[in-house]
Amino acid sequence: MNKKKWMRTGVALTLAVSMTAGIAPHTAEAGTGSIIGAIIGGAVAANEMNKEIKYYNTTEQGRQELFHQLQEKYGVFYRYDLNSQLDRIFTNLTAAIGSMDGTVYERPYQYFINNEDSFNAFCTLGHNMSVNVGLYSYLSNEDEIAVVLAHEMGHGQKDHPAKGMKKSLGPAVLASATGSVLGAIAANIWSGQGLTKPMEWEADNLAFEYISRSPYNPGATAAVWQRVIDLSGDNHADAYAIMSGAADHPSNSARRDNYAKKLTEMSGGKVTAEKGTVYVNKQALVTPAAAYGMSSAERSYFVMGNLAAAYRNGHAAAGAYADGQTVMLGAQPIISCTDGDRSAEEIAQLLNQLK
Repeated sequence: MNKKKWMRTGVALTLAVSMTAGIAPHTAEAGTGSIIGAIIGGAVAANEMNKEIKYYNTTEQGRQELFHQLQEKYGVFYRYDLNSQLDRIFTNLTAAIGSMDGTVYERPYQYFINNEDSFNAFCTLGHNMSVNVGLYSYLSNEDEIAVVLAHEMGHGQKDHPAKGMKKSLGPAVLASATGSVLGAIAANIWSGQGLTKPMEWEADNLAFEYISRSPYNPGATAAVWQRVIDLSGDNHADAYAIMSGAADHPSNSARRDNYAKKLTEMSGGKVTAEKGTVYVNKQALVTPAAAYGMSSAERSYFVMGNLAAAYRNGHAAAGAYADGQTVMLGAQPIISCTDGDRSAEEIAQLLNQLK
């Protein structure tokens, strides 16, 4: 292997994996010559760092190199149903993103399921993404899984991995002015700490736009965070790593409430949800029973999402009715009732009174 190829191979993995190690600045006498030399050396090193990041982020050769190295690093998990589902989600989300941002087709997302058993997914340079197989131990609803991936694609569309990496590695590269940029990167394995709270919010808000333009229930955006709260609390010390690369990321409840507010806006201000109860025009419509492995609160956001979509798409002008155990509002399904819920006929009748 030639020297340049070896250096790139060594760098690529360090750009994507998940722990950090500091690099101590070189000690020197504070003479004028040494200071000027450090500044010049640091500038050269920073330029080399930017070149490496650009290579893996924008060139097809670099994207492919990094993708295969990620697969080698984390291992590839394959199960037909999960991989088929992942293909479907990326197809749906790519089309949704493409309807508002055509650049998604310039660097098509590459993805795989890895062998890590923690609850996480990540997007790194070059629109390379991976989903931990452990995520499926906590999420089985395709709509919620799509929200996780839509958030990561939001990071990718705004080049947050590259921006965060430059922010994170930059000081260390400058501190190692007398050494190589490759050594500085190798000593500072990136884990997303360069991401900022504004970046996290931007990715969240983009995810809502993407999901709203997709076949998925927009209520899943709030529901997935309610599920995280139900399982682990509001940013508990052992909270899952899902969508939380930044040390200064928003709380789970803040993210849920941000999405709930967007759902209310989608409905024209008509639909809200609080403590598991869905309201239409400030009147209680339904408190879904815990079912399908979901809490009452988690399920309420799916009902909220269906109602918001019905109002957005003009279905609310039609009457509500029961189709078997499913409440319909025009052509939009609202809730499929279980034994713990009120009957579909009762809910439809009340909805007609409130809408």
